[in-house]
Amino acid sequence: MDITILFKMAAIGIIITVICQILKKSDRDDIATIVSIVGLVIVLAVAVGMIGDLFTEIKRVFDLT
Repeated sequence: MDITILFKMAAIGIIITVICQILKKSDRDDIATIVSIVGLVIVLAVAVGMIGDLFTEIKRVFDLT
């Protein structure tokens, strides 16, 4: 695991937060909600991929094939 992935996740969260705040100020609450859900899905997809890699590495280390 590389620390840059965590920084990328944090950057995605900050960007999504800024976009949502701008949309809420312009009375686009529905689009802001959709943007926040999309951001959450993107970050969760990255996290699930990392967890899958972790389990694969654990299987390899303990020879559990």
